[in-house]
Amino acid sequence: MSKTAQKLEDNLVAKSMKVLDKMQQQETKIYKRLLSTKDSLNARTKLDEIRGKYSTLRNNLKQPAIVSTAKQYIPHLDSLSTTLKFLDANGIGGKVKDALAKTNSLGDKFQQAEEIKQFIKERREQLKHQLEGLGMMTQLKQINKQVYYYAATIKEYKAILSDPKKIEKKALELLSKTKLFQDFMRKNSVLASLFRMPGDPNDPTYAASLAGLQTRAQVNNLIQQQLGTGPNAMQQFQSNMQQAQSQIQQLKNKITQSGGGSSDDIMPEGFKPNNQKTKSFFKRLEYGTNIQTQKAQSYFPITSDLGLSVGYKLNEKSVIGIGASYKLGLGTGWRNINISQQGAALRSYVDWKLKRSFWVSGGYEMNYRTTFNSIAQLQDLNAWSQSGLIGLSKVVDVKSKFFKKTKLQLLWDFMSYQQIPRTQPVIFRIGYKF
Repeated sequence: MSKTAQKLEDNLVAKSMKVLDKMQQQETKIYKRLLSTKDSLNARTKLDEIRGKYSTLRNNLKQPAIVSTAKQYIPHLDSLSTTLKFLDANGIGGKVKDALAKTNSLGDKFQQAEEIKQFIKERREQLKHQLEGLGMMTQLKQINKQVYYYAATIKEYKAILSDPKKIEKKALELLSKTKLFQDFMRKNSVLASLFRMPGDPNDPTYAASLAGLQTRAQVNNLIQQQLGTGPNAMQQFQSNMQQAQSQIQQLKNKITQSGGGSSDDIMPEGFKPNNQKTKSFFKRLEYGTNIQTQKAQSYFPITSDLGLSVGYKLNEKSVIGIGASYKLGLGTGWRNINISQQGAALRSYVDWKLKRSFWVSGGYEMNYRTTFNSIAQLQDLNAWSQSGLIGLSKVVDVKSKFFKKTKLQLLWDFMSYQQIPRTQPVIFRIGYKF
């Protein structure tokens, strides 16, 4: 729990610092433009004021939290924090106290992230009219993108937090079976503080939470007074409910159209968000392996290229990557099987999604096609040949414990005609993505 909380907090703070820096840079450019106008004195005052606000937000991010000040409800974080409080209250110290401090700090950083998100949304609305007047619509688009990607990143981190490890699931499962823990959760969780759960009627907090609330009988009497008890009363009630829902939906639509409400996804016209931007570097990597064979006679493969690769997702439609392969010699026939080192290759590639499961693939490779007995032999660069590949790939989803996708490639080596001896121009590969 400590490791998970610390890692997420570090990522959240780094992302928050980055978005604050970018926003301040954009605002500085805007106000420097305003300094050359008649309203320069007001612009200078505003610039100093906004610098102070950004500085305050940064300093708050750097401060550790002993007790979480979070006002939002994050289900799994609430469960973790309350579990740790329970263990700490029952005399299990040591690393429990450290884990509790880190989960409290993470909740505090999530709250600060929400405040930063709200702040940059407000700044966007305040700057909108100024930017339109100055003809700086490009700056407005950049600010809109900052709002969108920052909100999406927070959502991504919450999703990571909501995927507990097996040991956390087991701990919560075992604890939840005990009445002592159930009572503790009912009284001390964040959810319990927001909505008091049915529990001990002698609990003063629980009793206070019911004060002033209408009973079911009182609500039924009120409905009967308004609608009567005739056969058409229920039909009239349903009709009124539908009208109310319709009016509420109209109000929600007006708020959304005017830029209010949950407007994190309001983006410039024609903008398509890159969902990979909200993920960490390692989450954007994809690992794979592929096999390519050459036969001698009677369908016996003379060599097999065994490759490994790692790709980086630029977006949902583009992947760049590097890899390497080892050419394994298998002999010349079923009666002459001989394992040998027949070569190696270094690879780079680009995949671009064409349509559905079809991709356009290209790459550049360096191949060592000679038998070698030591790594030192591979250092002779003159012995390496070049390959330029272009072709089509088809990616198929598979249900396997080890592989997620199968990749079939048909490639043309347009540099094969320059090789002496000439190598095969058409290459077929089968790959698997982990």
